Amino acid sequence: MSVSVDSKAGIRQLLSARLHDPTYRGFASDNYAGAHPEIIEAVQAANEGHVTAYGEDVYTAALQELVQSHFGTAATAYPVFNGTGANVLALQALLPRWGAVICAATAHINTDENGAPERIGGIKLLPVPTPDGKLTPALIDAEAWGWGDEHRAQPLVVSITQTTELGTCYTPGEIQRIAEHVHAKGMKLHMDGARLANAAAHLGLPLRAFTTDVGVDVLSFGGTKNGLLFGEAVIWLNPQSDPGMSYLRKMNMQLASKMRFVSAQLIALLTDGLWLRSASHANEMAKRLSEGISDLDGVSLTQATQSNGVFAVLPPQAAAKVRESFRFYDWDQARGEVRWMCSWDTTETDVQALLAAVREAVDSPT
Repeated sequence: MSVSVDSKAGIRQLLSARLHDPTYRGFASDNYAGAHPEIIEAVQAANEGHVTAYGEDVYTAALQELVQSHFGTAATAYPVFNGTGANVLALQALLPRWGAVICAATAHINTDENGAPERIGGIKLLPVPTPDGKLTPALIDAEAWGWGDEHRAQPLVVSITQTTELGTCYTPGEIQRIAEHVHAKGMKLHMDGARLANAAAHLGLPLRAFTTDVGVDVLSFGGTKNGLLFGEAVIWLNPQSDPGMSYLRKMNMQLASKMRFVSAQLIALLTDGLWLRSASHANEMAKRLSEGISDLDGVSLTQATQSNGVFAVLPPQAAAKVRESFRFYDWDQARGEVRWMCSWDTTETDVQALLAAVREAVDSPT
């Protein structure tokens, strides 16, 4: 059925009136930001005419070459809809039905995916408490045991997050030591790279330097938190461990029929350094925010600011007062710890406005 002229006019009127306040700024999540204009342009360019569906298109083919330029010639990318889907798909592909995954207790797969690894992937998670969100060989060994015991889910994969849920960043050496440790035990290494670009910006290194080159087997590559409308990719860095991703992606409801729109966005992100420019800017805004609150009485940073997230403890009642102007999340409500996230479009004015609100709340918390 065609849309009537009056209906088209109504839609234009509705959109021109806006359903949201475009001046509103938040620090709750980098997912709050809109899509980068270059990403929108890429989607528009891909929207001309008819293109083969289900990944048999020129955009997805071009994406493979681009991914290989960043991660090595053996890398294979599988575009998917979202981060939880990428993680569940990657982990499910790495494991037999009796397998388990060792992860940090704060890992996204353990705390923020609503049981999807367990319920959808059928995966047992073995979480390990960490002070900074980062695993080490010694921490991994707290759960890396029991092979051959039919009463215990077999720990066969370690999943690390780069950057972590606490905003901290693994060095290439730390990742390599983990990879060597788990590979020696016959295990595989998965990396949740929802904020991989932020890690690269912090480290000042190309993407492959702390993924492919240091022994990561499978990567969940993030796009949505770095300016995409939607879309991530599972990237297999070790082709020998790929058990049939094309089938599993369909089974897990992560196969996009109009995949050209996901691939076109990822192409735009990985071309001409957009991924690094956007992540570097978000990191810089977080750094300025961190520096701005570090000298305030009663405010203490709880984690090193190594990406686009700032974690701090505020005096009692101060967070509620700041939240009157800006939305953000409590991280540990019991001790007054909050999380502020910056994004590709966070401005210096945004940061200064938040700092002013924090200062006022700290000076007069009631």
